[in-house]
Amino acid sequence: MDRSKINDVLDLLKSHYNNTTTALDYKSPFQLLISTMLAAQSTDKRVNIVTHDLFRDFPDAHYFLKLDQAELEDKIKTVGLYKSKARHILATCRILVDEYDGQIPHDRDKLMQLPGVGRKTANVVLSLISDFKAIAVDTHVFRVSNRIGLAESGNVLRTEEDLMKNIPVAEWSAAHHWLIWHGRKICKARKPLCESCFLLDICQYYKNQYLKVDK
Repeated sequence: MDRSKINDVLDLLKSHYNNTTTALDYKSPFQLLISTMLAAQSTDKRVNIVTHDLFRDFPDAHYFLKLDQAELEDKIKTVGLYKSKARHILATCRILVDEYDGQIPHDRDKLMQLPGVGRKTANVVLSLISDFKAIAVDTHVFRVSNRIGLAESGNVLRTEEDLMKNIPVAEWSAAHHWLIWHGRKICKARKPLCESCFLLDICQYYKNQYLKVDK
């Protein structure tokens, strides 16, 4: 996709999804981190249901450490991979309390050293709680960006690199949310609503899937 078309895509995404942000409910950087960890292999809607009572009773890392693993597993058992998530969350809380006084480090490398925190999670958290510019490639961002043509890669890291090249730095964090919301509303995984898409005339996926000419 050439620069002109890339700019057209970004302008259209911005016009439809400007000022969107995460669908996760949180009241602190710590709660955002935990919610983002829980969201892997689950939906934001499900995570918000789980954390509604969890954060009310255990609002920070110090309170979380009052739980043992079995107790935390019971509270988050409706999200995917809940056993490993409970283990990672408690280990992360211990490090946050012992090394950071319960606060979230504003450094990607330090965040990624926490159990269960990968590059995507660190990018999500930092882009929302600080001026750190990042593109977090979740399943929506990966699918949508490669379908449209903003990226051309079969893996997450290369997709992130493509997007960093094609999107102005100042819009990295915002564009991450544009792509997520477009994936939720229009460019769905199994049945994308192509005929309702405002990117129809630009999208590489649509051209390849529906505009092929029989030879």
